[in-house]
Amino acid sequence: MALLTSPTSRLTWQLSSWLSLFVCAPVVAGVLLGLLSVLQALLLAVVLGALQAMFIHYVVTPRVKGLQAIESGLLNFKDGDFSTSLAYNKNDELGDLCRLYNETASKLHQERQWIYQRELMLDKVLHSSPQALLLVNDKQQVVYSNHSARSLLFADLRVEGEQLSVLFARMPNGLAQALQAGKEGLFSVEQQHEQRQTWHLATGHFLLNNQAHTLYILKPMTREISRQEVQVWKKVIRVISHELNNSLAPVSSMLHSGQLLAQGIEDTRLARVFTTIDERIGKLSEFVQGYGRFAKLPQPQMKHFSWHNMMQGLTQQWAFTLLGELPEQGYGDDTQLEQLLINLLKNAHESGSPEADISVEVNCNEAQQEILVRDRGKGMSEAVMASALVPFYSTKSTGSGLGLALCREICEAHHGDISLHNRHHGGLVVRVHLPLA
Repeated sequence: MALLTSPTSRLTWQLSSWLSLFVCAPVVAGVLLGLLSVLQALLLAVVLGALQAMFIHYVVTPRVKGLQAIESGLLNFKDGDFSTSLAYNKNDELGDLCRLYNETASKLHQERQWIYQRELMLDKVLHSSPQALLLVNDKQQVVYSNHSARSLLFADLRVEGEQLSVLFARMPNGLAQALQAGKEGLFSVEQQHEQRQTWHLATGHFLLNNQAHTLYILKPMTREISRQEVQVWKKVIRVISHELNNSLAPVSSMLHSGQLLAQGIEDTRLARVFTTIDERIGKLSEFVQGYGRFAKLPQPQMKHFSWHNMMQGLTQQWAFTLLGELPEQGYGDDTQLEQLLINLLKNAHESGSPEADISVEVNCNEAQQEILVRDRGKGMSEAVMASALVPFYSTKSTGSGLGLALCREICEAHHGDISLHNRHHGGLVVRVHLPLA
């Protein structure tokens, strides 16, 4: 202790202390700075973590979800679903992309709806078409058939997926031969309980889903050919009637003048000549007028009428039996339909049928009216039946050949049809179908 109390010792000790402090100061300073750096690093890490979390929450996550939604929507596009829309609507690049996606989806959805409506309309048109349509692939398998084809070929049965070669046995003979030949043109078909029908076959070949297909189009031509025949006959009748009338008028005038000049001559032979000429002129005029009525049949005045009133008027002209319950109302030109029934009943009485076996039946449903006139006469041979509805054709020595032709003309003017069928055990039935609208 004494040593320390000396001035020299104290100075030495102080110098040593200052020297030790000077030597240890950097270490202490380093420690203090290290502690401060750790605190700053921790604070910086916390701040950066918070900023990163905020960036991910407010920037990255919405964009990731938006991109995922776009990916999901595009997968829906791939599956043909265009009803999905995106909710991301910020004013940035992703927002523009989402708005473009929504516009595209809306456009595609509208086009899909339009195409669907057109397909429905096209399917309705094809099934309502009177033309029979049959689509067959390269394996001769039926891919599509409309209602007319099923009715004509397959008795209203669906045949999609069937082999065409197997179906030939179920078709009418003429039709099977036409399809097997595959040549375009006219052909005839004999159908059960119906007259011979004329059809036109057209074919088309095309690719569908990279597979060759053949389309058969069968168009009914019976009515069109009949209509053209009637138009030709009408033209001939008008020409003949015009020429006959031009000749009958001066002949009738000269006959009248001759009768005046012969009034003072008492000759029975001359009077008989004049009388015969007058009778023939009258018959010929009546004949020409009858053909003129056929050639100039007016358009029917379509309206509702009473079947009861019409039948009461017919019973005063021809005897017949009314079968079944009579509908209250009919639709059409009652004057022309009454003339049609008069002609049919006249033919029935002239067929040799007993009056008790001549009957009329009228049936109505929501779509059409059916008139049946039956008799027990001699019926018709196939040759006579094939020509019975043609103008000027008659098996009667005094017939004009216009009765049934006028009936067919009245039916077609009403957009209906008429057919003749022999009955079992003799006789004939005439079927008339007329639409209700």
